[in-house]
Amino acid sequence: MIDDNFDTNLWMRQALIEANKAYEIDEVPVGAVITLDNRIIGRGHNQTQQLKDPTAHAEMIAITSACDTIGDWRLENAIMYCTLEPCSMCAGAAVLARIKKIYFGASDPKFGACGSIFNIPVDPRINHRIELVGGVMADEVAELMREFFRKIRNAKGGLN
Repeated sequence: MIDDNFDTNLWMRQALIEANKAYEIDEVPVGAVITLDNRIIGRGHNQTQQLKDPTAHAEMIAITSACDTIGDWRLENAIMYCTLEPCSMCAGAAVLARIKKIYFGASDPKFGACGSIFNIPVDPRINHRIELVGGVMADEVAELMREFFRKIRNAKGGLN
């Protein structure tokens, strides 16, 4: 059974929990969870600064975790919930992993690759397409992002 009809806000709240973990370690607060059959099989939050790894995005960590959980690199019928629109690296990894659907919160006008700048998951030139749903709990996600960047500016002695 695919969890398309399950309460997307429940899973997005789980992604927000992950985003808050990133916030607490001074990482850009992005979180992701991957579900299959109405259960979480992968979780991740941004750890690029902590791991000193530009690929340590929430989505990449969640994909790796999900693949470990099911013992396969194909995440067919899995659904990803991300607080922020995935970048080109993360969108490409989701396509390669054969994720079925991505729900995301806030759009990312600077790096977003699920409709903002690029639209990798639905590009007709590639062999797998992902259904996209944006704007899930976008206000809560945007507020967390604003608070994070306010905190960073204040730490540097800047203005709100």
